[in-house]
Amino acid sequence: MIIHKSFKHGWFYHYRIHGPKTAALCNGGFAPLQDYLHHVKDHCPDEYFQQGPRGSALKFPIDIDLQKIRGHEVCDLAQQGLSEGKFKTAHSNVQMFMLQHDSRTISVEVPLWMLSSEYPGFQDILHSTEALTGHIDALRIEDGKIWVWDYKPNAHLEKYAVTQTNFYAIMLSKRTGIPLEKFRCGYFDDELAYVFRPIFSPKPN
Repeated sequence: MIIHKSFKHGWFYHYRIHGPKTAALCNGGFAPLQDYLHHVKDHCPDEYFQQGPRGSALKFPIDIDLQKIRGHEVCDLAQQGLSEGKFKTAHSNVQMFMLQHDSRTISVEVPLWMLSSEYPGFQDILHSTEALTGHIDALRIEDGKIWVWDYKPNAHLEKYAVTQTNFYAIMLSKRTGIPLEKFRCGYFDDELAYVFRPIFSPKPN
């Protein structure tokens, strides 16, 4: 039911796909996403993840319409995962609870990359010609949209989580060919969630 692959991308990332949920939720027009999630398990270009910029290390703000929600359902899932405490880290507890118990979560720690040739102004914004890489904490399908979620303890203190998740959505759009308008982004803890529509050409603020 759950497919697992560990990637040594600097340190170990435990990529997991919920096969039945992915098949069911991607059936309504997101077949390229399902194909990618299964293909990347055995065909991830690991060398891209050994050097170059990481999405989680992007340290510039972008101007975007951000909505704060208290008590979002992902916050409830985080609370339950943390209270169970089956795993060593908070991230693992939240991710695995969502994957196992949430009807909309299809995958966790999804590996992503984007080449400099795939994004206009890549070198000017990221100051590198090496591939940008990252891993999505939790991927959900909801109301006909692909949701890119990142778990952030103390989410209210985050300065650059918008930038990180925005580029994750761009990367996944590039890898799947699914238009960015079909994506939504968010980051959350066990109390607050912050959500927004990603934009393709974010400029440093």
